Amino acid sequence: MTDLRDPAEKTGDGRVDAALGGLAVLGDLPVPAHVGVFEEVLAGLEQALAGADEAQGGPR
Repeated sequence: MTDLRDPAEKTGDGRVDAALGGLAVLGDLPVPAHVGVFEEVLAGLEQALAGADEAQGGPR
């Protein structure tokens, strides 16, 4: 089983790494609570993506 607390690879984008870091708590939570974690991680990834679009001058 993969240990999500210490990811082997970073993405190179601190915002993405921070969002994905939220997955580390999954092993400590009951499965029904995972949905909330996934929603938080998704929101963080969406914010990072929106920020990338802004840095590039808008969506392509």
